[in-house]
Amino acid sequence: MSKTNQITPGMTISLDGKIYRVESSVKVTVAKGVPFVKTKLRDLMSEETIEKNFKVDQEVESVSLAERRLEYLYPEGKDFFFLDIDELENVLVPSIVIGDKVHFLKEGTQLRAMFYGSTVFSIELPQFLELMIVKVEAMEAHVAVSNANKIGVLETGAKIEVPLFIESGDVVKVDTTSGEFVQRI
Repeated sequence: MSKTNQITPGMTISLDGKIYRVESSVKVTVAKGVPFVKTKLRDLMSEETIEKNFKVDQEVESVSLAERRLEYLYPEGKDFFFLDIDELENVLVPSIVIGDKVHFLKEGTQLRAMFYGSTVFSIELPQFLELMIVKVEAMEAHVAVSNANKIGVLETGAKIEVPLFIESGDVVKVDTTSGEFVQRI
């Protein structure tokens, strides 16, 4: 347990059965009222951000999350199976935790996951992944713009903009945070 005046950004707390990461925390003192702590909290399951005010010296449950390395195996219905590399156990991760990162998952991809007990609350892909282009959209012959791009479909099914010289079968480096092409490998 921690007091609300000890809440700092980056801290993880449990509130109403959900786990939140503190994004910001400010103590507010008003002239004719009771001081309070204003926080911005991010739900680790849904990535939704909420604002919450606490009384000064109110107790909150601080939570410590464990970071573990996982390797992507395969989809299972709407969820995804991973291998916990250190424990050599299969871990089922709900699709709500994966979110849009599913566009960059391929078999063998290693990532970091944050656990509270046996529950996965968030995953973090490597910033850059090397993925194969399986299809490119045909461009019109009269395109003469020097910085023109076309749409390439990755082996994971994601669509990204790629330069005109990229063809099917090329392996490209992709920034997973922005979903952008970086370079051809």
